[in-house]
Amino acid sequence: MNLVPLYKQTKPVISFEFFPPKTWQGIAELYEHFRELMKCNPGYITCTYGAGGHTSLDEVQKRTLEVLRWVRGDYPNIPVVSHLTCVNATQTDLRDYLCKAKELSVSGIVALRGDVPGNSHLFVPFPGGFRYAVELVRFIKSEFSEFNILVGGYPEKHPEASSLEEDIRHLKEKVDAGGEIVLTQLFYNNEDFYRFRDLCEKEKMNVPIVPGILPVTNLAQVKRITSLCGAKIAPILLERLEKHERDEEGQFSVGVYYATRQVEDLIQQGVPGVHFYVLNRSRAAVHICRALTL
Repeated sequence: MNLVPLYKQTKPVISFEFFPPKTWQGIAELYEHFRELMKCNPGYITCTYGAGGHTSLDEVQKRTLEVLRWVRGDYPNIPVVSHLTCVNATQTDLRDYLCKAKELSVSGIVALRGDVPGNSHLFVPFPGGFRYAVELVRFIKSEFSEFNILVGGYPEKHPEASSLEEDIRHLKEKVDAGGEIVLTQLFYNNEDFYRFRDLCEKEKMNVPIVPGILPVTNLAQVKRITSLCGAKIAPILLERLEKHERDEEGQFSVGVYYATRQVEDLIQQGVPGVHFYVLNRSRAAVHICRALTL
């Protein structure tokens, strides 16, 4: 299914991102949360693909494909999208994975360079692989044109970029190479997104720019995540969360309230959709979608 026409509808497209569980208990829990999220009628779902740490490439691919296969079997009307990175993979590895994704009728690929493995601060391409996401985009476009290609954008710039303007130029290269939809990294200040969107429009990127939202339900967890991706927690949000430092439900209430207001403002400003990073949980995203009748 072609995902691009979804974003031409009048109602914003809701999409959810999952990661492959590592345990049977995690898989069972994901099934339950997935059932709740399907009540929000998402336009599609995405499943991550990470090849860092000590997990073998074969195991990483197997886990992602298992989630996609299950969704395709139980929810055949929901388009599925797989992430794919350049980490620890040759072009042959990438081609083999894309063939398997094609067999599962995967609709799109989120083409990413991927995080630097281990404790290194410099990304070194795997022998026979790619150094940059734009190379992966070109590869998919040339050999698997049936996939929609989604690419990542950073409203507060990629941590390795020297400036937001430089980062926008790299994003433009990915769009020109075949990127059809931009999914942004999480952010907590909508003004950062609007500035980013304006720069994309200035560079004539005529593709959907879709904000990525991660509702804060755990202060310690979001601090770890934002430190990795370079995003900043809005001061007012941080202040309110810290007042509930020992109260999980209080943190949940503050985070969902803030994210609801954030999404409401984004929709009023004409975003074509919202991509939720749900961390394999349903409660926060379902609360937001119901509150805003999404």
